[in-house]
Amino acid sequence: MRRTTTLRAAAAASAALLLATACNSQRGRDDKDAAADGACQGQQTTGITDKSIKLGGIYPLSGPASAYGTISKGVSAYFKHVNDKGGIAGRKVEFVVRDDGYQPPKAVEEARRLVEQEKVFAVFQTLGTPSTAAVWDYLDKRKVPQPFVATGASLWGTDGDHPWTSGWQPNYVAEARVYAKYLKEEKPKAKVAVLYQNDDFGKDLLGGFKAAVADGGVKVVAEESYEVTDPSVSAQMTSLARSKADVLLNITTPKFGSQALAADAKNTKWDPLHIVNNVSSSATVLKPVGFKNVQGVVSATYFKDPADPQWADDAEMKTYKDALRKYAPDSDPANQFNAYGWAAASSLHKALDAMKCPTREGLRDAVRNLEDVEVDMLLPGVTLSTGPDDAFPIETMQLMRFKGERWQLFGKPVDTRKEFGPLEK
Repeated sequence: MRRTTTLRAAAAASAALLLATACNSQRGRDDKDAAADGACQGQQTTGITDKSIKLGGIYPLSGPASAYGTISKGVSAYFKHVNDKGGIAGRKVEFVVRDDGYQPPKAVEEARRLVEQEKVFAVFQTLGTPSTAAVWDYLDKRKVPQPFVATGASLWGTDGDHPWTSGWQPNYVAEARVYAKYLKEEKPKAKVAVLYQNDDFGKDLLGGFKAAVADGGVKVVAEESYEVTDPSVSAQMTSLARSKADVLLNITTPKFGSQALAADAKNTKWDPLHIVNNVSSSATVLKPVGFKNVQGVVSATYFKDPADPQWADDAEMKTYKDALRKYAPDSDPANQFNAYGWAAASSLHKALDAMKCPTREGLRDAVRNLEDVEVDMLLPGVTLSTGPDDAFPIETMQLMRFKGERWQLFGKPVDTRKEFGPLEK
């Protein structure tokens, strides 16, 4: 897997931090990590006792990707709900949230604070490809689990040098394959224009899409990128419109996703099929554009949409909504990002339950040995499965189309492992 400039820069920031740590009189190792005895002798028990588990999370609570910050509220609500029920195997969960503003150097700083000062058991959920790439070397050297990162970069499952890190959501290549399969079947001669974020996230999904359509009649005819620091993507959308493509693939984070959807709606001379990637498919992204202006937009998902009435009587959805109202009353239960956080936290709960040893090593191994684990907030047919050489828990997605004021699922779930085979390392 070719590493892009963004990833190299993030890794460089992490390496610089590691050097500073090593040169500072072994600071960060001044308090030896607690260790288990008995059958788990020598394994790390920092952050976990018989009565508690301390977890850390790094999110962009501020900055250009702050729409994702509410994910932490879904996670927190889940753990608070579980704590009220007695905890996880009798352990109450403390979840410490840090803000990196979607800046890799800040993510490194916050990871150090969580590990060296807060003494967390694991850094659960670092959000974003650049931030996750910036900290995984550090966490790997400290042997701190980094489970279920909030990014679909294919690197988390194809890299063999970071056993302490794992993905959760479908990787971006898997998502791209779902869109490619759909177009091959429904618009086999499609001409596709692509707007993408100029980093590992955008390039990963774009590269996966190109590879998946390479053997057919679907062609990418125009590409425009943007930087996360750009004020808008209006110029890029104007340029893409000139291509007269009949499909627009929108690979963006929420702020720019809204801008691209709005620009498409305003341009009455261009009417492509608009496919928006999952990470910008929340109704909070679409609502500012006006629901009437996003009718027919296509995306893909893998967890239940709290705004979809088909889940109104679903037991897990009821529990989620009640808990969010109780523990995060300022949050909107219908926001898919909150449901995402709940589903990810529930998945971690399953992994924690599966630990053979209540240690950092135990969690690392449990995350890599999940077999068709059901999580109630995931769509029917979507389960968690991993292996020693497979850190992609979810690789099944289902297409959805926006109609009225909500997304509607269509077609059947696509298991990209079976449909396309595993990703190569």
